Amino acid sequence: MVVSTLLSVLLLGAAAFSALYVTVQVPAPNAVAVSQSNVYYYANGTEIGRTGPVNRVSLPLSEISVDMQHAVVAAEDRTFYSNNGVDARGTLRAAWRTVTGKGLQGGSTITQQYVRNYYLDRERTLGRKVREAIIAVKVNETQSKDSIMAGYLNTSYFGRNAYGIRAAADAYYGIRPSQLTIPQSAYLAALLKAPSSYDVSTATRAHRAAAVARWNYVLDRMVRLGYLDKAERARMTFPAPRAPRPTPGVSGQAGYLIDIARRYLIDNKIVDEAVLASGGWQITTTFVKKDQDALVAAVNKGLRKLPHTRKARYIRVGAASVDPSTGRIVAAYGGPDYAVRPYNDATRHDLQVGSTFKPFDLAADLQHHATTQDGHVITPATGYDGTSRRCVRGLSRGLHYCPPNEDDRDYGRISLRRAMMKSVNAVYAQAGADAGLARVRRAAISAGLSADTPDMGATPALTLGVATPSPLDMAGAYATFADHGRRIDPWPVQKLTRDNKTYDLPGHEATPAFSRATADQVTSVLKGVVSTEGTGYLATALGRPAAGKTGTTDNNLSAWFVGYTPQLTTSVAMFAENPKSHIRVSLGTAAGIDRVNGGSYPTRIWTAYMTAALKGRPVEGFRLKVPASTHSPRTKARPRPSNPPSHMPAPTHRPTAPAPTPTRSTAPHSTRPPTPLPTTLPPPRTTPPTPPPTETAPPPPAPSTVPAPPATPPPTSAPSTTEQQNGTSTP
Repeated sequence: MVVSTLLSVLLLGAAAFSALYVTVQVPAPNAVAVSQSNVYYYANGTEIGRTGPVNRVSLPLSEISVDMQHAVVAAEDRTFYSNNGVDARGTLRAAWRTVTGKGLQGGSTITQQYVRNYYLDRERTLGRKVREAIIAVKVNETQSKDSIMAGYLNTSYFGRNAYGIRAAADAYYGIRPSQLTIPQSAYLAALLKAPSSYDVSTATRAHRAAAVARWNYVLDRMVRLGYLDKAERARMTFPAPRAPRPTPGVSGQAGYLIDIARRYLIDNKIVDEAVLASGGWQITTTFVKKDQDALVAAVNKGLRKLPHTRKARYIRVGAASVDPSTGRIVAAYGGPDYAVRPYNDATRHDLQVGSTFKPFDLAADLQHHATTQDGHVITPATGYDGTSRRCVRGLSRGLHYCPPNEDDRDYGRISLRRAMMKSVNAVYAQAGADAGLARVRRAAISAGLSADTPDMGATPALTLGVATPSPLDMAGAYATFADHGRRIDPWPVQKLTRDNKTYDLPGHEATPAFSRATADQVTSVLKGVVSTEGTGYLATALGRPAAGKTGTTDNNLSAWFVGYTPQLTTSVAMFAENPKSHIRVSLGTAAGIDRVNGGSYPTRIWTAYMTAALKGRPVEGFRLKVPASTHSPRTKARPRPSNPPSHMPAPTHRPTAPAPTPTRSTAPHSTRPPTPLPTTLPPPRTTPPTPPPTETAPPPPAPSTVPAPPATPPPTSAPSTTEQQNGTSTP
């Protein structure tokens, strides 16, 4: 009867298993198992950070050390390579203990654990255990042992928020799985039994002893299985892991760099936003860690030198650096900490660029062989009237534009070259009108600015910088001049992979924006700005050939320096903004000084960064090809009898400017940042540096229908109009 009963039970069990085997199917992977991080890397492969809900990056078995594979077999399933996916005795023993209430027990093979991680959930019931065993058998029949091993190592939890061996190797030892040694592999394999308890960096004394004992157990099993020589085993010491660190994410500078790379992939339709968000992507960027660190250090140093005032925390910096010969973005500064201030100041489009726009005026003149109002071809040597508030000639009927120079200073007759050095508004407003406002706009777009940039309309005020391209846009546009008129739009991603597949990325061929003669003449003029007589004279401390332009806007709402060498183009913008209301305030007010000019703090930051970034690189000249004579020919291309000459000597009196009326708002663009937390800047030196010569963007033009100007003369230092907080323009 006993034998008969046992046989009946066995037959019934076999029949039940057969029925279940037929009915139970291998399910689709669960959502958690396939969730991965997107990992972003510097150009040299160093990790920048990662995004996504699960800290996991799946790898093929070829990228996981053989020692790690052997350690896992020794720790978890010594018959892995010979069993059919289940250990019958272990499964029955675990099931019996569960049924009899004697506690829960594993007894699972590596295949079963992989099935539990990848296909099922963590529920511990008899029914799930049976399903697990059946699915394990089926998986063993349809997948190779290598595939199962890779799946197991990529889905297991190792503690420290590390899912999978890639995250674990980094979390505990800061290396890749292919670099794991035998002792390190044995410890990670030991962690699988109790990930949190066996972390020796945080464990209690008892748990630490248990972890070390488990590590010894794994090594001894490796010896018994023939994976490790006994003598070598005897020489091994416990490999202490590094201290726990936060999971690499988006804090600090990482978030700003990730934001630039992510937007590039999405905006260029390389990867759909939803597909990118699904995870598993490995994105290698063009950012150079050395250069990025140098830019952050330069900004921090520059901010520390500002006077320490109550509103000093309002002051912010956006910056970007580009290789002009390739278009690679090598560094960017979007703010102090993305976790605190997640709005990227390197890519924002609500900062007027002021006089850094003037090179586009000059480029338009030179590219189109424009003439002055009396018909002479314009060159950098062409003389203009530099009288402050001198009204621009040749505008469309009904337009009056009479911009002031910085501090209302008169310069008399001055060449375009010297007017760039001193940033004379009256001269470049006229030079832009002589080129044609539509051509000035096209020159800026040809250099690299977007046609959709706010305030990029073909108006007289465009010539002096009311447009609001981002610091990254300006770095890219000036790179066109640095590369002799060849334009390459800045780009931040050089490699994109997922599931061991490399995806194609767009090419980055240079396209002609200006003739070499035009671009090189602009560079020649901008070299004068970076001289002892130019507004960017502080940049001469770089000690190598450089060109650039300063910019300071109305009411001191922003200050810029954009400059370049043959090897690197960098843009630095500084502004002040209330962190709660996001209302822009004067930089001078925030710093507690009269004014922050583009030639002061922004130029200091630029110089400090470029010095560090170019250290060790050869000093290169610009190799300019410019016409033999830069003097304007005295031949008239076309007469303009209705207008007086624009380059005549300065008159003995200043023409009175008509009072402007409100024009289109130049308030910040609609991309308004979220409310960040206040950030207190370190205390500065007690006395601010003496600012260099400066310039201010002028007011926009006013129609001729405005009321007559007052009879009294203008004030000694009248502010210009570029950007108002209430969304209107005023004198």
